[in-house]
Amino acid sequence: MLIAQILAGKGSDVVSTRPEATAAEVARLLKDKHIGAVVVLDGGRLCGIISERDLARGLAEHGAALLDMPVAALMTRGVVTCAPEDDLRTLMQRMTDGRFRHLPVVKDGRLSGIISIGDVVKHRLQELETETHLLQDYIQGNV
Repeated sequence: MLIAQILAGKGSDVVSTRPEATAAEVARLLKDKHIGAVVVLDGGRLCGIISERDLARGLAEHGAALLDMPVAALMTRGVVTCAPEDDLRTLMQRMTDGRFRHLPVVKDGRLSGIISIGDVVKHRLQELETETHLLQDYIQGNV
């Protein structure tokens, strides 16, 4: 399965913020949207990603002062991305190796979606279920 197929079903909406937004604003955005990460765009260009994990680390390091800090001070820079033509197994390996739970999808230098570990698990389970049914049909002679 290709990442483009996952995005076709999921949609390409991406929640974003700006580098000068505060950690408190991002925390509210994560809560309100029921998501675990937000991409950071500067003039439409992907410059980082900020996740619940980044906020937790920031809280441990800065305490309550974190709430007024700008996203730029807390975000992960040098974001690892994927492409729509990447396959699910490659993406799974990239996420596992890098310990990422969210990967922005970039096509021709433009942000075209985001894939979460939940999306990966959901689609991998669907693949396995389909394979199981095909094998059962084959064994039972229904093919």
